[in-house]
Amino acid sequence: MPLLDLVDPATGGVRSSLATSDTAAVTRAVDAAAAAFPDWSRSTPGARADALLALAGLVEEHAEELALLDSEDVGKPVHHAREELPGVVDNLRFLAGASRVPSAGSAGEYAAGRTSTLRREPLGVVALVTPWNYPLLEAVWKVAPALAAGNTAVVKPSELTPRSTLRLVELASRVLPAGVLGVVLGGAEVGQALVRDPRVRLVSLTGDSATGSAVAATAAESLTRVHLELGGKAPVVVCDDADLDDAVATLVPAGFLNAGQDCTAACRVLVADSVHDAFLAAYVEAVRDLRVGDPADEDTRLGPLVSRRQLERVAGFVDRAVAGGARVEVGGRRLERPGWFYAPTVLSGVGQRDEVVQREVFGPVVTVQRAPDDEALLALANDVEQGLAASVWTASLARADRFTRGLDFGTVWVNDHLTTVSEMPFGGFGASGYGAELSTRSIDDYSRFKHVMTRVPR
Repeated sequence: MPLLDLVDPATGGVRSSLATSDTAAVTRAVDAAAAAFPDWSRSTPGARADALLALAGLVEEHAEELALLDSEDVGKPVHHAREELPGVVDNLRFLAGASRVPSAGSAGEYAAGRTSTLRREPLGVVALVTPWNYPLLEAVWKVAPALAAGNTAVVKPSELTPRSTLRLVELASRVLPAGVLGVVLGGAEVGQALVRDPRVRLVSLTGDSATGSAVAATAAESLTRVHLELGGKAPVVVCDDADLDDAVATLVPAGFLNAGQDCTAACRVLVADSVHDAFLAAYVEAVRDLRVGDPADEDTRLGPLVSRRQLERVAGFVDRAVAGGARVEVGGRRLERPGWFYAPTVLSGVGQRDEVVQREVFGPVVTVQRAPDDEALLALANDVEQGLAASVWTASLARADRFTRGLDFGTVWVNDHLTTVSEMPFGGFGASGYGAELSTRSIDDYSRFKHVMTRVPR
């Protein structure tokens, strides 16, 4: 099998090499998952919960190792990678418990002399295609509900950042029956082979909108179900009564965490005219103070982008925006050092139809726009194709209620941004896809429901 070179984003040098999968390896992985499905699907929710709890314990035990793998592969500061692990463990434990709660529906006599029940059933083999920005976290967000529902799964991590997922599957092999959770490694060819396998009953993908459309088109050929968590272009609405100090303190890390490589990044800030200048000055000053550096340094707040390709993509967005009249308030350049570093950048003077406002940049680039009133702020916020997440900043409960009702996004925060919890669903509208990660609803997405009606003879 060909080797895959893993490039260190902080240096641009090759860190290590891994053997990739070929289409035959994909077939073998699906073979194993299909063979394991009958027994796993018939296991009790309690037995599956025990396995997930055991896996949670192993992830917790190996948390430092897993955090280092993601820090090295993605280029994220190691302390940020560590901060992800408690949520990963919590999600496994939450879904272990949730799998034991009856929720398929109540039995009842909806027709005379006949009793109806609703059965929740697993789908079969599911394919889980995960992204490079949060490799371990996103893998668990899919693995946990898929297995809790009684499915078996084959994971394909991004070829840029596979090591934490490979380690997760190794740890899982200690507590799961053979074949219940497998992994394949490679690029588009491997992904296509997995999606096209006729035994795969659902494809769950986290990625950009274009990739999601392509996967959905391929899956449609065999009417395979798809679960898509795609890109975002999160608006941040700063009203004229917002606490600006609190907003700046929250929105700078929310915009630049993971070098902005986050589908919910606070990347599109919309500010009321009366507070625009004060907000922009404070925000830019805080961005200037962000420490960019080695991901292994505990003081680093912003690391490199994941790859040369991503660096060039981000630089292209900024260059085109500036050529079109945008003003660079801070940043706007590649940093002169080894690796894929781009300076944290704030752009003002952008138009609503500008590419940098409409398309997901997925880098350390935030745009700031202004509007005269709440109606205009809401119109700008909703005027994008993607609808994953948004936030509104205000001291008024009535205003917060109006915005949360009006914002066309799957998650809306009030005076906060980025926080997620295992108990609440995470998913988007429009070009951000469909289906839920997290919460008990994620188990529903990996299930099918069967109506059973029994007539009792008189």
